[in-house]
Amino acid sequence: MKILNPSSVHSLVVRTPNWVGDAVMSTPFLRAVRNNFPHARIALLAKPWVAPVYQNNPHIDDILSYDVAGRHRGFFGKFRLARDLRQHDFDLALLLQNAFEAAFLVWLAGIGIRIGYNTDARTLMLTHPVHRYPFLKRRHQIDYYLEILNGAGFIAAPADMEIFVSDAEKSCAKQFIRTCGGSDTACVIGINPGAAFGTAKRWFEDRFAELCNRLKSIPDVCFLIFGGPGEEELGKRIAGAVGDAAVNLCAKTSLREAIALIDQCRLFITNDSGLMHVAAALHIPQIAIFGSTDHTTTSPMSRLSHIIRMPVACSPCMQPDCPTDHRCMDAVTVDHVLHLALKILLEKRSA
Repeated sequence: MKILNPSSVHSLVVRTPNWVGDAVMSTPFLRAVRNNFPHARIALLAKPWVAPVYQNNPHIDDILSYDVAGRHRGFFGKFRLARDLRQHDFDLALLLQNAFEAAFLVWLAGIGIRIGYNTDARTLMLTHPVHRYPFLKRRHQIDYYLEILNGAGFIAAPADMEIFVSDAEKSCAKQFIRTCGGSDTACVIGINPGAAFGTAKRWFEDRFAELCNRLKSIPDVCFLIFGGPGEEELGKRIAGAVGDAAVNLCAKTSLREAIALIDQCRLFITNDSGLMHVAAALHIPQIAIFGSTDHTTTSPMSRLSHIIRMPVACSPCMQPDCPTDHRCMDAVTVDHVLHLALKILLEKRSA
């Protein structure tokens, strides 16, 4: 593989991952890209639902929308996207997405240097294919992304995630909490009972509700229940069981609004999800409940994050829905989570 001279790269584009959690875990990669190319214009090509993760990020200069529902929809949309990319005159493309399509698009756009993993029969479309060794799939996702830079001869460190919340967003989040009845000193606890890709990743909703009810003895406590489209009823049921102390935000906030509100939490309690990684990147104390998924590759990378999981023979199964009795989640009791939550809140109060 020919060694690249970073000073020869004046403009580059990074094809981002397609899911919120993966996008958050790609932020160390972007900082490393800026460190390696300090004078280059750095743009992202991102689908609309993950683009908000990168808003306010000082390591990038531009976010280009991969408009799959509009201009770039369907077969001919791919050619329109390639033409759009060509107009930016990029010298280099870095592909975090492993799909064949990602390499095809930047090849079609005529970008001279194309770097990514040599997966999905796309080696011939990459000028600098990085070999994906089997052990990399067992590494944390952050390291998996950074290894693309290492494999191409660049420096890839450190691995800390980051999300940037503006002062205006912080102010709006605080005002929203006040309108919900919380004071400026309220103990705001975020609850994230949903998760994408099926029910196997979800702790039981009645246990989330019981947990909140047992935490209601905390003075001036306020529970914000987070969730996306399709989780409205889940949030409504939990909020109804908890009462006035809970606010159901499921499908009622934008991603940026959710990020700003999580930034105001003293504690975030969640399943393995995209918002779990948001809380980790914001360095909010959190409890992440793992069952069917692999905590070694997608754990929340923050010293303030705590994982609760009960090892069982069939976990991690990586199935969207449990084919048996959901024993990995059933083994996590309300007492397990409650005791850790109280310990974290006490430590934060005395810090």
